[in-house]
Amino acid sequence: MRNAIFAVESSYASELEGFYVPWKPVAAPTPRLLYLNHELAEDLRLDLTAVDRPTLAALFSGNRLPEGATPIAQAYAGHQFGRFSPQLGDGRALLIGEVIDRYGKRRDIAFKGSGRTPFSRDGDGKAALGPMLREVLLGEAMHALGIPTTRALAVVGTGEPVYREKELPGAQLTRVAASHIRVGTFEFFAARGAYDRVRQLADYTIARHDQALVGEPERYLDLLRAAARRQAALVAQWMNVGFIHGVMNTDNMSIAGETIDYGPCAFMEAYDPAAVFSSIDAHGRYAFENQSRIAQWNLARFAETLLPLLADDEQRARALATEVVEGFADVFQRDWLAGVRAKLGLRGRVEHADRIDAALAEDWLALLQADKVDFTLAWRRLAGVAEGHPEPLRGLFADQRALAVWLDRWRARCAAEDLESPSSEGVNAGRSRANSMRRANPWLIPRNHRVEEALLAASDEGELEPFEQLLAALKHPYDEQAGLARFAEPAADSFTAAYRTYCGT
Repeated sequence: MRNAIFAVESSYASELEGFYVPWKPVAAPTPRLLYLNHELAEDLRLDLTAVDRPTLAALFSGNRLPEGATPIAQAYAGHQFGRFSPQLGDGRALLIGEVIDRYGKRRDIAFKGSGRTPFSRDGDGKAALGPMLREVLLGEAMHALGIPTTRALAVVGTGEPVYREKELPGAQLTRVAASHIRVGTFEFFAARGAYDRVRQLADYTIARHDQALVGEPERYLDLLRAAARRQAALVAQWMNVGFIHGVMNTDNMSIAGETIDYGPCAFMEAYDPAAVFSSIDAHGRYAFENQSRIAQWNLARFAETLLPLLADDEQRARALATEVVEGFADVFQRDWLAGVRAKLGLRGRVEHADRIDAALAEDWLALLQADKVDFTLAWRRLAGVAEGHPEPLRGLFADQRALAVWLDRWRARCAAEDLESPSSEGVNAGRSRANSMRRANPWLIPRNHRVEEALLAASDEGELEPFEQLLAALKHPYDEQAGLARFAEPAADSFTAAYRTYCGT
């Protein structure tokens, strides 16, 4: 059944025939709307204010489809933990269509948990409530932190259970993305030698995400460069808030440069570059410290799919691709340093600033690691030191001498910058620096124990209030609010030591 209140376009389906299988969502027996992102709906120019909840539940469960919808299960391959799977695809998701948002950008509307597809293999294609609400919390937190991400538009309870380790309430999520084009989408056709399809996909991707490249003679090489820039910037932002994606397979690397697939992900508490929370990452392939290297590895896989498009001569094509892939580390380092410099309250206005600031940041992180200091609290309290209040920060450290030595270096670096470029704040320079640091260092992140509490209450007790309270708090991560202090407190060491996250399939 179609629904004229919500219309979509279907450029992917109409322009990329053969890249998907047409499919319909499984009907939900008794759908119930549990969450609707009104802010996102407005951005998408969807006027849903006058639509009653039963109609919205039918719409976001797939029982009624938007006008113009062409539901499809997208085909893609992927390297999963380094091993290539030539056929993956949407096993429990359907692309419903696209809308043009208020900024003129084309955005995908997709279902997750909408039932079996031809790509489901042994899965039931459905989803449990907890993982779908988790995607809401993590996606909205990332959006509030200013990090590119897919976002949840709605979550609907389906009215039927799903069976995992136990019986769980079923749910379906409506996800919004700049696109769902992945490295694995290109791999699917390259693995089959279908380079006419690779070219077709590349042209569609360029028209969608890099319109200035349309028709340019080096557009495929420039697409690779653009993807590298986007991914470097994204992972640098992850690293600067302590986020661990947990499953950076190539089918989870968006060409659009968005965070996608919030499965076994987590925010780190005590700083540990080797931190892994994913239950399936037994060897730490996707540990926190490895994320930039894995992004580069994934980029190399993307580059391989484009080789026949880069040049007629294979040797030259490989040379061009290698230059981009090998340059990724420098692009990432630049983006990471820009972020960490803001977190340190610096602007880079001294001689040899890059070398000095990188060393200062790396030594700070080494201090956090040595004393197992909470990553988020340490950065936030460093801002207080700029205002002359070092005590809260000192309370986090056991090695006071090492901290004092580092703080002397940091103060000297700040003073050198202030001397080089005096500000108009004068005696208020410290306050100005502290305020700028607080805009770069969140007070609130999705603390893992709070996320789990909210999901457990929703899944086991049918109680959504803890989820709603946490979600409201996460929308303002840089603003300290006394009434929300419980959400900013780290978990007990015993919780963190045993904490594991799962794919939610």
